[in-house]
Amino acid sequence: MARPISVAGLNRLLDGIAPEQIGLCLDTAGPTPVDRAAAVIETVLADTPRAETAALILADAVLARGWGQDHAVPLLSLALKPRDLGLRGDDLRLACHRAVAAGAAQAVSLASDLARAATRLRAVTPKLRARGAGRAVDLFLSREALTPAAFDFMSDRAARRLCDRLVDLGAVRELTGRETFRLYGL
Repeated sequence: MARPISVAGLNRLLDGIAPEQIGLCLDTAGPTPVDRAAAVIETVLADTPRAETAALILADAVLARGWGQDHAVPLLSLALKPRDLGLRGDDLRLACHRAVAAGAAQAVSLASDLARAATRLRAVTPKLRARGAGRAVDLFLSREALTPAAFDFMSDRAARRLCDRLVDLGAVRELTGRETFRLYGL
């Protein structure tokens, strides 16, 4: 989630889940954050059996809050298997513990890849001659994906050329595989 965890923020994100239920989920009690997240999954799916996505988002929010974080990281959403959502009680808690361990491993691997890509981007920055290249690099480091149009401080042609140069230098990737309306990112 791009915004801090809150009832209002989650309410905008989750259709079909009442704000009161979101508040109750965020205040779920339990011995550990993972146990609280498992209880949230079980509660949401008991009330709304087809709300797997909402249950996982709420569980990840409860997990993050339990660890004192302001933003949710999709650890359970990454690694909890669809068949695990049918489990209840201790079986669900055990599956959630396994999923958190696997999701954390995936998150660390992804963070490592992104850190290497950011280092590579910073290393090629001095090679860029375009006016505003430093601002463009800062945007790449703060966003998941960008179009050349996001560089409103450059002409369209200069922005496209800068993105192509960054791809040639191996600092960013073109994400869409299209010839037009391309997206670039680390």
